[in-house]
Amino acid sequence: MAFEFNHVHLKAPDPEKTANWYVTAFNFEIVRDWVRDSGDRFITCKTQDGVTINISGARTNETMGDGDADAHWGLEHFGIEVDDLDAEIKRLVGLGAVLKQAPGDVSDRPRTAFIAGPDDTRIEVMQVA
Repeated sequence: MAFEFNHVHLKAPDPEKTANWYVTAFNFEIVRDWVRDSGDRFITCKTQDGVTINISGARTNETMGDGDADAHWGLEHFGIEVDDLDAEIKRLVGLGAVLKQAPGDVSDRPRTAFIAGPDDTRIEVMQVA
């Protein structure tokens, strides 16, 4: 059986605000916005390279735990590739992101940094070339 990556799903107390941050920060496109039968607002976005990112609120009577932008077990972060890491960190912090780990100088691998995005989501920002 063949497998294909399908999507990432983020939970947010304000899905519209969160989706709009990703639209501004990383040029996501909102492709659908509706309220599901389970009571949660559900916004489907696409990255510029076609990855689906779903952002939804809590379902009716669903209790949500806190976000965690620090290193942790489970789905720890997702990565976004950029052309100019230093410029992007400055821009993203200006949009409200919190720099969690500054980039180090490395010669044998991509330069990376970690930010806390909306809802305390851990995001790796990386410059490959």
